[in-house]
Amino acid sequence: MFVEGTLLYGRRFDPIEGRIIIEDGEIVTIEEVAVDSTDIVLPAFINAHTHLGDSIAKEAGAGLSLDALVAPPDGLKHRLLDSATQDEIVAAMRRSLRLMTASGTAACIEFREGGVDGVEAIRKAGSDLPIETVVLGRESEAAMHTADGFGASGARDGEFEQIRSATRDANKLFGIHAGERDADDITPAFNLDPDFLVHMVYPNTDHLTRLATEQIPTVVCPRSNLVTGVGVPPISDLAERTTLALGTDNAMLNAPSMFREMAYTAKLADVSARTILEMATINGAEIANLDYGLIEPGCEAKLLVLDGDSDNLAGAQDIVRAVVRRADRADVSEVIT
Repeated sequence: MFVEGTLLYGRRFDPIEGRIIIEDGEIVTIEEVAVDSTDIVLPAFINAHTHLGDSIAKEAGAGLSLDALVAPPDGLKHRLLDSATQDEIVAAMRRSLRLMTASGTAACIEFREGGVDGVEAIRKAGSDLPIETVVLGRESEAAMHTADGFGASGARDGEFEQIRSATRDANKLFGIHAGERDADDITPAFNLDPDFLVHMVYPNTDHLTRLATEQIPTVVCPRSNLVTGVGVPPISDLAERTTLALGTDNAMLNAPSMFREMAYTAKLADVSARTILEMATINGAEIANLDYGLIEPGCEAKLLVLDGDSDNLAGAQDIVRAVVRRADRADVSEVIT
């Protein structure tokens, strides 16, 4: 099969007119040729941090603090998860996964509450959907072994040395929240040698230096940080120092839309549109060890096709900027996963 249009090619997302040749789900050739299509073709998104169990309680807890909303074990989300049936949680997560698929997300990195049962629930929710869910179990070593790794709530919430060691021995991903409320849990998170960090709203100069030295990938979730009132991550500083990806965080607080996350980040942070698109695609893929997120030969063909002649995108002078700041689900022509 082939896809034609303006292709956002390579890591710099250089717009070229041409055609992508796909065989057995892999990009085999990029042909830079004149084509009739006005479509815009880019890598499908990687949502690098989600909590999809929260889909059972969208817009709950208005006005509550971050701890009251999500802190284990008694935050509102945990109480709502405890009171819901497994079937209710599975159905709600499935809706969010369908929404993500339709809006161009090829994969997400999910911090999944509920131990082994929680991991099994998200597997069931996405079992026949094209979106790839990289599941990080929580609360037990058994959940980690059932999942693709372990997602720690934060160094202030418990002792994670043993589970970190077990996750490393299992050759699986270990991610941890850090610096969301304040800077106090950042150094303890560093000391666990995580595969990636989430949030990093409050790094100090020493933290930024260590982040650059140790090259610890980081995921920021700026819309979530806005809603919970914890502050704004120093996106430019983080992007200069390490691999930086984007996530939508709690489905309770925000729709899991990478379009919205990119547009908000673009208007909040002093970084280029290309940097933000990289955060939404290849950087998340690299954190999750996925072989896509770029339009290049040899990559899996996980692609998003936008209607470049839509009322929203027609006339765009800077294609990458338009995709990052302006595009939305209504512009999606096709998602190839």
